Amino acid sequence: MRHFGFSIAITAVCLVLAYMWGGAKAAAIAAILGVLEVSLSFDNAVVNASVLSGWNKFWKTLFLTVGILVAVFGMRLLFPLLIVSQTADMSIAEAWNLGLRNPEEYSKHLTAHHAEVAAFGGIFLLLVFLNFMIDEDKDTHWLGWVEEKIAAMHKLDTIAILVAMVVLLVSVTYLIPPANQMAVLLAGVWGIVVYVGVNVLSGLLSAGDADGAKAIMRGGIGGFLYLEVLDASFSFDGVIGAFAITNDIIIIMLGLAIGAMFVRSLTVYLVEKGTLEQFVFLEHGAHYAIGVLAVIMFVGMKYHVPELVTALIGVALIALSVLSSILHRKKNPEPIAVAE
Repeated sequence: MRHFGFSIAITAVCLVLAYMWGGAKAAAIAAILGVLEVSLSFDNAVVNASVLSGWNKFWKTLFLTVGILVAVFGMRLLFPLLIVSQTADMSIAEAWNLGLRNPEEYSKHLTAHHAEVAAFGGIFLLLVFLNFMIDEDKDTHWLGWVEEKIAAMHKLDTIAILVAMVVLLVSVTYLIPPANQMAVLLAGVWGIVVYVGVNVLSGLLSAGDADGAKAIMRGGIGGFLYLEVLDASFSFDGVIGAFAITNDIIIIMLGLAIGAMFVRSLTVYLVEKGTLEQFVFLEHGAHYAIGVLAVIMFVGMKYHVPELVTALIGVALIALSVLSSILHRKKNPEPIAVAE
């Protein structure tokens, strides 16, 4: 319970604020949004834990303090305001007032550029999934020989970038109207640039280690940025989905803040309890869920995919990976240490 005590306290504060803002109905919607955010982001917490487990105390603390401020206020409130202010040619203050006074118009401006945001986030998440699968150091394979064959492709240095570019080009060509194709393509390319850039930065700052991915696993500014961009890729789709439930930006921020806090608490719990070591396929399930989410984000550029479907697929993959881990542990029990 100690891992979730602060999140429970923040939840109580957010629900009280929601009640003061719009009564019992607003508080109930905030609670629903919080649950939805956690269900959509459980795989995010697992991946966060897999990265965070190798960090020192300083970077863990920074991620869990400054990182949560960026996640709650930056991605759940400020980033949508920036998009509306840019697309509607107004200041952030005017965008804020628009969200309060005319939430329908605010929502229209925000969702009008969903394809660009989906291309950026989708390509970043796809690269996270691909680089997990194509990893020369990955010796545990959930799907057996299939994953072994995929992992062997690490010899082709740029295969992940090639696959990501092909997916982006196909998606833009067949899912986006010609008038918007260049903007969406550019957003996707920026997603690749940011992913590669974070890895390069990690490599440059990692005391001579040229492997950015391994540097990320040890912490540092590169790893911090990696997790923040990963969270951003998850969160903005949740912001868009929240408008299907309510147009009130205050309630959306409070509800998603509840979810973001519990995702952070869940991350800490997974790290400190060594859950990833106990359930060897849990990280695999989370990355498969991320891969599915990336595909859904691309499909969602043209077709609406209900958030409930996304959440259920993620939960199902996580549950299957946990079940597989339990069965694996029964078949391969750890040897009992014999005292000398």
